[in-house]
Amino acid sequence: MTRTLLTGNAAAAWGARLAGVDYVPAFPITPQTEIIETLSRWIDAGDMDCRLVMLESEHSMVTAAGAAATTGVRVFTATSSQGLLYAIEMLYAVAGWRVPLVLVNVSRGLAAPITLEPDHTDVLAARDSGFLQIHCATGQEVLDSVLLAFRLAEDRRVRLPVIVNLDGFYLSFTREPVTIPEAQAARDFVGPFDPGPLSFRASAPVSQAVAVLGGSPYSYFRYETHLAALSALTVYDEAAVHFREMFGRHHPAVEAYHADDAEIVFLMLGSFATKARDAVDRLRQAGRAVGLVRPRLLRPFPEPQLRRLLTGKRGAAVIDQNLSMGKGGVLFTETASALYGRPGAPVLVSFIGGLGGRDISLEEFYEMAAVARRAADAGQTPPPRLLYTEEELREVRKLQAVAQAERRRLGTGEP
Repeated sequence: MTRTLLTGNAAAAWGARLAGVDYVPAFPITPQTEIIETLSRWIDAGDMDCRLVMLESEHSMVTAAGAAATTGVRVFTATSSQGLLYAIEMLYAVAGWRVPLVLVNVSRGLAAPITLEPDHTDVLAARDSGFLQIHCATGQEVLDSVLLAFRLAEDRRVRLPVIVNLDGFYLSFTREPVTIPEAQAARDFVGPFDPGPLSFRASAPVSQAVAVLGGSPYSYFRYETHLAALSALTVYDEAAVHFREMFGRHHPAVEAYHADDAEIVFLMLGSFATKARDAVDRLRQAGRAVGLVRPRLLRPFPEPQLRRLLTGKRGAAVIDQNLSMGKGGVLFTETASALYGRPGAPVLVSFIGGLGGRDISLEEFYEMAAVARRAADAGQTPPPRLLYTEEELREVRKLQAVAQAERRRLGTGEP
């Protein structure tokens, strides 16, 4: 094994290389492009026996990925933000084809307004597509999760595509120490791709489906896909245990940090959870029984693990880096549904933060823990809160005043 400094993007590329991918359909988009550039250099240098093809769009890219996977080759691709949305029609299609492939998404906030900074709105827009989702907090997790994703996708009990998600810029372009496994050990872990019934060849065409289904058979196939996604919970746990045995690193479906004896926990996805760990350490030093619970899997949603980890806690501050318009944070609502009616469930408090890459400070983590504690004492869930400092709020009010003055001017017909 080799330990070196890698960006999150480079770690994703190493995961694809170590998995022995055969085909990479690609289309560039910031901040994902470095993944494709890295793979392209390795292929040109003869370090990877793989074919990389540039497509004209993300829609075509995912179409090509799904079509290639139906022929029984191991497929990898990557995208980000608006690119993922452009491909979303084909996300539903290739998941319905039940083809195993891995797509890395480098999260970036969606337009409009336009931002290049990260949040999770893009990847969560794909949560109902049939793609499974693994969310990463570090570069090491990115590399390891690509290997785990191929194990998960190709297992006969699952046979579904997987998204591995990392935060743009904060993780994609940040260098940190990453251990690169030996190539043969990684290949042994992933194993050879057994395509099974995925044996389409142009020289021997076989009809594997019909174009249009009625409601009853359509319902059957959709439910079969749902059951396969649920099976992924067991398959992932098995793969994570095997990974720990081979490489000494454990990536459970839900990470728990100082959660066993915690009264209040932070619950969140992604790289900002590393700041939550720091806040937990500092709050512990101050005598506060605070912990962190971080789902790595979002689809399938790890309800059994979350119920076990959260039952008996007094309160949970759920921090969403997304905003479902008209409802609130996605992680909050899904966690609330998993805990509904469960005895011993904590009081959940919703916070929206990190939109468009806005930082979440240690002081805000301290305040969120205090708000969750007060809510637990009162036994009541307060309304969702958007994280803002007083200075930011003053700036927002200035923008509101300018917009209101402009509306008045246009209403009076002034030039």
